[in-house]
Amino acid sequence: MTTSPEPIEAVSQRLDKFLSEQLSYASALGPEAEEFTRAGASALRGGKRLRARFCLTGWHAVAGGETRFDDAALTVATALEVFHAAALVHDDLVDNSDTRRGQPSAHRALQSSHRDAGWTGDSDAFGRSGAILLGDLLVAWSDDLLEEGLADSSTAAATRRAYAQMRRDVTIGQFLDVAEESAYTVYSDDTHADRALRVASYKSARYSIQQPLQIGAALAGADAAQLDALGRFGHDVGMAFQLRDDVLGVFGDTAETGKPVGDDLREGKRTVLVAYAREQLSPEDRRRVDERLGDPALDTEQIGILQRTIVDTGALRRTEELIADYARRADEALADAPLGASAVAELRELARAATQRTA
Repeated sequence: MTTSPEPIEAVSQRLDKFLSEQLSYASALGPEAEEFTRAGASALRGGKRLRARFCLTGWHAVAGGETRFDDAALTVATALEVFHAAALVHDDLVDNSDTRRGQPSAHRALQSSHRDAGWTGDSDAFGRSGAILLGDLLVAWSDDLLEEGLADSSTAAATRRAYAQMRRDVTIGQFLDVAEESAYTVYSDDTHADRALRVASYKSARYSIQQPLQIGAALAGADAAQLDALGRFGHDVGMAFQLRDDVLGVFGDTAETGKPVGDDLREGKRTVLVAYAREQLSPEDRRRVDERLGDPALDTEQIGILQRTIVDTGALRRTEELIADYARRADEALADAPLGASAVAELRELARAATQRTA
């Protein structure tokens, strides 16, 4: 049994142990394999460990008692963080992002390694190919950790089902996000906000908060009522979390987010912010916005024009109101939840941290 006053420290220690094992294995395969594995370790640096936090909180909400978490919960929570790193590697590749958490994104780092080593061929193509494989390696690592955590668990089947649902949903959600950047043209403007919310639900809300909570709860042996309460709470917090992310993707401070100001605009993200803004524009102004969205060469002045449009149309205000509404509904989901008082208090604190963040 493992106890710790700080779950993030414990997850980091579990992750360090796992990565040390992987590096030991890879070193026997030669320098290229070792470098590839180190790239995987690099992708796991930093971050808020939000999914691990919610997984452990879901476990504790059902398990109760003074023990914060056991070895199985800790290992499954660590598996979630490794899967998250895999999603980020692939997400950065899809979005052609140069940075992640203040350092080069995986495909850019692999590109630099190819160039610095003096290898032949196209370093950019190498970096992109390597990042696809790196994401796959991280998914395999997450499976390894999940199975290790479930080895002696009487709730393994339920936990695997919850974990599998998360993986399916976020993969579909990622595709919906990619598709919407092209598909929006064939749908009427008054449907765009609902379509953006669908993407937010599947790409982020379920995966970031709702499903980690339910995975931890399933591991602890949650009943249907507990899973339902945590699910309703988690989905609404997750929606608020993603909408906050959308706001930060347009207005966030680079020093805090680690990404360039307005990066979502350069990537052409069809968020609720964008949908709300377009609803209030004339056809001509809407056309001008569409021409700018998705242009990777947008300069500071052009980003500023789009930011002012989002503010002047009331889109930012409406999005902030929606965030507050989701946060309120999440709090209401806990009112009569069959969970311990300390767990409810912890959930409410994590909800505040997720929705009122600046990075």
